[in-house]
Parts: sequence; structure tokens; C-alpha cells
Amino acid sequence: MSLNAQIKAVTDRITERSRPTREAYLERMNAAAENGPVRAHLTCGNQAHAYAAMGADKDALVAERAANLGIITAYNDMLSAHKPYEHYPDIIRDAARSVGATAQVAGGVPAMCDGVTQGQPGMELSLFSRDVIALAAGVGLSHNCFDAAVFFGICDKIVPGLVMAAATYGHIPSIFVPAGPMTSGIPNDEKAKVRQQFATGEIGRDELMKAEMASYHGSGTCTFYGTANTNQMLMEVMGLHMPGASFVNPGTELRDALTTAAAKRALEITNLGNDFRPTSQILDEKAFVNGLVGLMATGGSTNLVLHLPAMARAAGIILDLQDFSDLSEAVPLMAKVYPNGLADVNHFHAAGGLGYMIGQLLENGLLHEDVKTVVGDGLSLYTKDPKIKDGELVFVDGSKDTLNDRILRPVSDAFQKTGGLKELKGNIGRGVMKVSAVAPERRIVEAKVRIFHDQRDVKPAFNRGEFTEDTVVVVRFQGPRANGMPELHSLTPTLSILQDRGLKVALVTDGRMSGASGKVPACIHVSPEAANGGPIAKLRDGDMVRVDAEAGTLDVLEKDFDTRAPVEIDLSGNTFGLGRELFEVFRQNAGNATEGAATIL
Repeated sequence: MSLNAQIKAVTDRITERSRPTREAYLERMNAAAENGPVRAHLTCGNQAHAYAAMGADKDALVAERAANLGIITAYNDMLSAHKPYEHYPDIIRDAARSVGATAQVAGGVPAMCDGVTQGQPGMELSLFSRDVIALAAGVGLSHNCFDAAVFFGICDKIVPGLVMAAATYGHIPSIFVPAGPMTSGIPNDEKAKVRQQFATGEIGRDELMKAEMASYHGSGTCTFYGTANTNQMLMEVMGLHMPGASFVNPGTELRDALTTAAAKRALEITNLGNDFRPTSQILDEKAFVNGLVGLMATGGSTNLVLHLPAMARAAGIILDLQDFSDLSEAVPLMAKVYPNGLADVNHFHAAGGLGYMIGQLLENGLLHEDVKTVVGDGLSLYTKDPKIKDGELVFVDGSKDTLNDRILRPVSDAFQKTGGLKELKGNIGRGVMKVSAVAPERRIVEAKVRIFHDQRDVKPAFNRGEFTEDTVVVVRFQGPRANGMPELHSLTPTLSILQDRGLKVALVTDGRMSGASGKVPACIHVSPEAANGGPIAKLRDGDMVRVDAEAGTLDVLEKDFDTRAPVEIDLSGNTFGLGRELFEVFRQNAGNATEGAATIL
């Protein structure tokens, strides 16, 4: 089928908007690639330092006849998702040696767990960690000893930061290597119910702890469809994974086989061979549009509305909120995975997963087929399923039918005709809402505002019984310049209770919500932010505000609004403690949320 007109129009618009920056980027990447295998330009002293600890691999490195693979790892055992990476360098090295090549850990990058820092001061470093990850990966690759790179990363800021680095080093190939989700724990709806019971005082902390530990229980990615698993979907749809790699559980024969295959494939596509596939050619405008389509079709995390523009800028491509909104109008919601449904990513994968979804989107002209990927030309390669047959990894045709239509549906019978995200704009600013989890009757809220400058003040107000009518809760001074733009996930249970009591409730904030944000309509990432004098800083308690996710509007209805001066507050408390002192330069230089809130691009 021919490409959908809306998909083509958005792609053409992005291409035209990005032409100057993209052309300059490609010129730089092509010049770097033309210099040839990088180790040839190092002095003997340079190389001696690089190879000193490489043991039996020294001779192969000195001979320079085979490729050397650089490993960038985000391993730590604080993150369950990253624990499997502990032994991946050994798998990569063995795979390289099996084909006469070599591999080295080029560097490690930090990887924080938002589940640990959620609602804590450390969360104020979370978004900025993305840029730190990009910088750290850049330092590792700066040794200029590598013909290709493999990146180990899963979670929220880690993959976007690694993509920013991979694009910056776009003159060499890169493959992203996932570790897979943990096996399923207690059902997500049961976990959510327990959290809500704790919020209302029906159960104690011991019962809450029991439920949480039964949910987050082992090695692998958390199984809900938040930012981490949205990242994995993106890497596959954008052609940077091996096909079908995203949601294979850790510790399995198939998982290790895919890791080995990724290493061997990275070595096959270097400048030393006949199938050179530098990252700069893979991460083009069509690849990013495909990523946006995947985001809409799966109802993915709102955090990617921040990360994708930053990732794209690293490749010379300029994305705008309007691109997200327009693609959402063209792409149906095909998946129901928690928090948009009851299933987890293991259930999604079993129902046909990304291979089925990509096939459906291609058949209906909703994805660009004519793209380069790490495994070959054409996105249809990603409709294949990896299998182990007779001890070997093979790729077979994936299912043409959904295996569970309560989780995954064809385009012709999608859960919704439009995707999961909606831009809202008006006299308060521009923001975005994840509407895929919000019931249609809850998408329009017109009510008086209640203003807070700290998410921790909302629950005490709830406990005092102060929410007795329809309310638009405004939590401002939560943007990147104010306090690093922490996620406000702790608001979800409280606002959900108000909604369940029959009140119309909405959240408006210049901060973020978790990738697991759910059924409460939340207009987030409002830009310009309050700390930058944005209109959200002009709101007063009691102002009438209309949040309309159907029309895509966000307006205060007070006649004197435009004449008001923005409120200013003392933000000095955000500048110290738990490392926040080290990030003042990030707060001062952060970009607008609509552009990715980056400090380094």
C-alpha cells in the first residue's frame, strides 16, 4: 500500500524544516567516515595504551585486519533492567573472537532508577542524567579505537542519552542490545488497586510492600509499558535492534543468541566490509517518523515527547510537538498494555508483539518501509520472529494474526482510531497529554484551579478534605530550569481517588509524569515553564481553566489574564543536596521542553 498522506506530509515537513542542520550533520559524518579505519591514525604510543590489558587479543588489534568493537555499557545492579548486562561484555568478546575480531568496553555510563528516586530529591537529577549519559558515552568513544559500537541500555533516560551519543558518533555503525523484561509478577491492576488502598488508609505499609515486591521481583525490565519498554519499541521500529529482540526475557538461550548475533552483525557493517551502515544513515527523518508512529500505535510513554526531539537534534533533525499531534491523528491505537490496559509487555509479546504490529502498520501505509536498518534495507525485516532451531538462531515469518485481540489488534479493528498523544495549546502555553489511558468522557475539564509549587503539598491538601468540587490541579515551577523537571508520579493515586469519587479532575504542570501515568487527564511539559516567565506562572487560585483534549486547547478563561505579571518564587532549595549542587549549570542552560529540554544540543 502507498504511504499514508498524513505520514508523508509530516515527513516532508520535518525534512524541509531540518534541511540546513541535517545537511551540515551529514557533511561532518561523511568526512569522518572517509578517514577510514580509525586505529590506523593512532600513534604506536596511543595504541600501546589502548591494547595494554587485552591479553590474547593484542595481536589481532595490532594487525588491524579485523574490526574492533566498542562497548558502551550502562550496567549496574541497582536497576533490575540492567542487571543482566553484567556478563554481556564476555558474550560480545567471545562473539567477536569467533569471527577473528575484537571487542573492548569503551566506557560505562550512569544509569539511575526512577523507581527508586520517584518523589525524592534525587529525581531532580533524572532528566539531566540523559545529557550526562550522552557525554559519558562520548568520552568512551573518544578514544577513537572502534570501527563500530554496541550500546547496552534499557531504561528511561539511558537509551535516549545513548542514542544522542550514537548519532554524534554517526560515522560508525551502532547496534543497541536490550536485556528484556522480567517475567510477569502480580497483575498490574492488582498492584494499582493496592496502591490506591494505601493512599486511602485502607491497608498498611506492610501490605503495600508485599504487593510492590511481588510486582518488581527479579532481573529484567519492569513489565508495564512505561518509558523503558517504550524505548525498546523505538529501537526496534527505528532499526537499531536485531529484529524481535526487545521483549525476550533475560537468562534464556534466545536472549543470549540475540546478543551474540548483535555483536557479529555490528562487526559485519563496519567500514572494513562491503555493507557499511553508519548510524548517520540509519537515523534519518524517516526513521524518526517511524519511531513517532510506533509511539502512537502502542500508546507509549509521554517521556519520549521530551526525548525524541533531543535524540533527533543530535542527528541534525528538528521535531516539533505538532509533528506528534498530527501523526497521532493518523495512527490508530493498536495495543492495550498497562497502564492503557491490563496486560504487560510479556503478554503483548506473546500476542504477536512488535513483529505483528510493524507488519500491520506497513501493510496499511503507516510506516516507511524504505529505510536502512542495522540488519538490512527495509523495515519489513522487523516483521520476523527470532527462534532457536537445532541450536542456531534463525528468523522466521511472524504471525499474520493477533493471538489475543484484547491486547493487540489489527489496524482495521484498532482500540482507537487515533494514537495515544495530543498536543494542547492556548494562552497558558503548549503541552501534551497521553489520552490513550484517559476515558473519552474525562478528556474535557473546565473548573477552578488549585495551585501548588511542590507535588508533596497535594496529598496533605487531599487529606484535609480540601478537594470538594471539580478541580484543575496546577503544579508549577517543575520544569527543567526550576528543579530539573522531576516526574510527578506520586500525584496519580491521589488524583485518581478524586476522579473515582465522581469529580472531574485534571492536572496541568510544567513538569513530567511517569511513563506509567494513567487515567487522570494530565497536560504536562507546559512550555514556556513558570521559572522562565511562562504564562502558567500568571495563574491564580480560583481561576477558571478549560483543559480540552478533544479540541487540543489549554486556556484560562479570566479576562485580565494577559495583563498579569508572572509569579516568582524562591527556588534556592532546589540547588543543593544529593548532588543537586553539581547540576546548576544544567538548570541554567536547559532548553524548552518542546525542544527536548537538553543542555548540550
